[in-house]
Amino acid sequence: MKIIKTLAATITLTVMALACVAQEDDEGPEIFTYASYFYCPGGPLSRVDEIIAEDADRMDGFVDDGTISGWGWLAHHTGGQWRRLFYFQADSTDALLDASDAIEDRGDDDDADADEDEGLSFNQICNGHDDYIWQVESGTIGVDRGKAGFSVYHVCDISREERADEIIDEHVAPILDQFVEDGKLTSWSWSSHSVGGKYRRLQTMTAADHKSLLNARNEAIDAIYADDNELGMEFSDICGPHVDYMWNIVHEK
Repeated sequence: MKIIKTLAATITLTVMALACVAQEDDEGPEIFTYASYFYCPGGPLSRVDEIIAEDADRMDGFVDDGTISGWGWLAHHTGGQWRRLFYFQADSTDALLDASDAIEDRGDDDDADADEDEGLSFNQICNGHDDYIWQVESGTIGVDRGKAGFSVYHVCDISREERADEIIDEHVAPILDQFVEDGKLTSWSWSSHSVGGKYRRLQTMTAADHKSLLNARNEAIDAIYADDNELGMEFSDICGPHVDYMWNIVHEK
């Protein structure tokens, strides 16, 4: 599948850069997320979804055999220019490197033109992408996620972004944990930038459907910033600019 070759080429370069970063941190993150955000102006998005669906069993197999801890394919619902999102996770830098090798090796066995026989190739439809590697800092780790996702990509003051992480742990996490306990959200997470573009922090929420998700998000915002809460205001000062996306979670394992 060309999608695997496309991802493998960028994954290999990016995880090598990540390895250099991680060497500076003796503890290292417990979860890495490699994410490719695709621009897809070249054809029907249903075709790229078909290509991923055809390869889902093999990707699921990488989870089953422990090569990766999870992977997913998300479709754009509302937001910016990214139309599709592919990600996989591993619990260490070494595991992430091993996973990229496994994906690349399996991709080399495929016929490079196999997907073109049935129409447009993945690369023809989704001819551009942005790559990020995130370090999961906090959240409901290890739980199943809902089918509707909301992602907030933050631009932060790099000199103070660790303070933003502290505010999430101290002020925001208890609120969102309670929302999950009450069934208003299915999951949430907070991740920091390791490799990639301008976005420095990523907050995610999921729920069973988009209406429930938006209602819960609005209620959470009211709680986080209630009565001009000082911690909420401080967080906004550090990580104010942001871009919102809503995603349909097509496949996750």
